[in-house]
Amino acid sequence: MAAPGSRPSRRAALTSPLHRTPLYEAHVRDGAKLAPFAGYELPIRFAGTMEEHEAVRTSVGAFDVSHLGTVFVDGSQAAAVIGASFTNDPERLADGEAQYTLCCDEDGGVIDDLIVYRLREDAWLTVPNAANATEVVATLAAAARDRDASLRDESLDWAVIAVQGPDSLALVDRVLGSLGTTGSPATSTGSFGVASIDVDGTRGWLARTGYTGEPGVEVVIPGAVAITLWDALLDAEVVPCGLGARDTLRLEAGLLLHGNDLSREVTPFDARLGWAVKLDRGAFQGSDALARAKEQGPSRRLWGLEVSGRRPARQGNAVMLDGRQVGQVTSGTLSPTLGRPIALAYLDADLGPGTQVTVDIRGNLTDAEVVRPPFLRR
Repeated sequence: MAAPGSRPSRRAALTSPLHRTPLYEAHVRDGAKLAPFAGYELPIRFAGTMEEHEAVRTSVGAFDVSHLGTVFVDGSQAAAVIGASFTNDPERLADGEAQYTLCCDEDGGVIDDLIVYRLREDAWLTVPNAANATEVVATLAAAARDRDASLRDESLDWAVIAVQGPDSLALVDRVLGSLGTTGSPATSTGSFGVASIDVDGTRGWLARTGYTGEPGVEVVIPGAVAITLWDALLDAEVVPCGLGARDTLRLEAGLLLHGNDLSREVTPFDARLGWAVKLDRGAFQGSDALARAKEQGPSRRLWGLEVSGRRPARQGNAVMLDGRQVGQVTSGTLSPTLGRPIALAYLDADLGPGTQVTVDIRGNLTDAEVVRPPFLRR
């Protein structure tokens, strides 16, 4: 195994202008609108954001999310490395299970939110967001330094394809079966489970996770076979989708985006993510600060807003009550499914669902109601 932190190539490569995922050539061929995102050149849309959003809500769509990190932690003390680095408790997982967790700094601010997968007792996969991968890897490397564990950052060698929608599971099993996978991993694996798959003779992983609020999977496979799987999905009439639809889908589902709704300036308790912080175990990075933050209670909380009219609120818009600012919007869009504007916002802690507020949208005070996400319940 490689020693912790022994793959500096990715860190160096991230200083280049833009990365291209293993699916880049397929995206160019298929006429995708490409744009920079988190250091990568990624599809923003194919046929159009509204059409792609509708496909995921009613049938099935596929996303190239290969900008997500692919970082493996191996060794007899791999679970201890995960536990020392993140807020949730990896000891609660069995083989083939996954967990949402947070990487916090020593002040309790959120460096990243991510999912960790227990492949085996001594083999784990972590999937950080691209923009935060360097800091997450550094956190893991520090935790691995004095433990029997090794770290392999193979983010540039793997692809991640998310297949999401009410028709996704049976379809994925058919496609994977045509490429060499036996059994029915998509339909037989439970939510937040992970299973081994075979794609054209190459081993990969299928996880019952996603970022849309719909049933689906995220397939982690070596980059060399990514286009093979992507094309097989498209041949099965899966709709290719870009990051535009991914954002409207995740916001309808009330899912948070780091850089908008999460940052080092907020704690998990501000974001109402305290359920992912397990303080009744050993120390981990940021645990002392998080214990203090929990005891003090947050001064603000993240809630949803249902906004009147048709003009969407946007990040940075002020939220007002009785002539004073009581919060700020972090994400907003016109919901394609609901047909009305929705948003997430940090509000003073004494406010909650049912409160009537206004949002300053380019100088226009627009009525809104505070609600508990998700906006769309499936």
